[in-house]
Amino acid sequence: MSDLSIRIEGRAGRITLTRPKALNALSYEMCLAIEDALDAWAEDDSVALVIIDAEGDKAFCAGGDIQELYSRGRAGDVAYGQNFWRDEYRLNAKIAEYPKPYIAFMQGFTMGGGVGISCHGSHRVVGDSSRIAMPECGIGLVPDVGGSLLLARAPGRLGEYLGCTGARMGPGDALFAGFADHYIPEADWPALIDALCQSGDTAPLLAASLPAPEAPLAAQQPAIDGFFAGETLLDILNALRADLGDFAADTLKSLARNSPLSMAATVEMIHRLRGPAADIRRALELEYRFTHRAQDKSDFLEGIRAAVIDKDRSPNWQHSLDAPPQMAATQMLLPLGADKLTFDTKGDMS
Repeated sequence: MSDLSIRIEGRAGRITLTRPKALNALSYEMCLAIEDALDAWAEDDSVALVIIDAEGDKAFCAGGDIQELYSRGRAGDVAYGQNFWRDEYRLNAKIAEYPKPYIAFMQGFTMGGGVGISCHGSHRVVGDSSRIAMPECGIGLVPDVGGSLLLARAPGRLGEYLGCTGARMGPGDALFAGFADHYIPEADWPALIDALCQSGDTAPLLAASLPAPEAPLAAQQPAIDGFFAGETLLDILNALRADLGDFAADTLKSLARNSPLSMAATVEMIHRLRGPAADIRRALELEYRFTHRAQDKSDFLEGIRAAVIDKDRSPNWQHSLDAPPQMAATQMLLPLGADKLTFDTKGDMS
């Protein structure tokens, strides 16, 4: 496949995303090819670890390839998107549960679907250019690909803040929030990857890691914890509106750009997933309740139109922040019955 390079080098299974002009956006076909490789290598004793990286300096993977989802959804073909998300989520769970070390090198933008194929790995590497985010509320979706679990596990109320605003994390913030494990300058990555391939051991990662850079989120966390401590999106908005400081004003501007339905559902999802009982499968099953319904009941198609198709940046959301849609958000997260996400059957790409 021209969008991927999958091979074995030394003791390592190698996956390289090779569409840098598209910011290595993740297509349906790429998801299935990565899964096939992981399945094969899990049973191959000659493969000691897996390394995933990407060509280009702008992005590891800036998200899923959503134009096909948009065109199919607009034509009334919601099954395509439902199958895509089902298969993508199965891959995300497989990465989180993989029996061998899974090492991700995340330069530039790592967002949305890119988070799903990197930040559930056992060893997650960032460099100075790394910018990690879950910006789905800006296109009428919710943080998915297991991102809701990462947000729920972030310190304090950072999860609600990062999920609702879509704020980008540099390397220090990514380490602080639990989206990365190692800070290694990107100039050192090629030699490090060679060492990993030759040794089949993760020890070179520890040897190459440097102290984490400054994390601006650490300084902002007390304010974030105060503003985002409420039970619902309305509680958060009321807390921000009652404050006259610059941080509250800037945060309100960020929230005003995003789908009220998506943000209300994001807050509810993170609250449900906070605690020791939640795991990757529980998170993905909850996310799928929203995405299964997204094309005909949420702001998703309108969000894609405004951000990607027409690029007018003026989405006509269904709801207003003056009356956040808590009931509608809860309805988006109701169980799906027979359509519940499972992790064993591939969908239909047609």
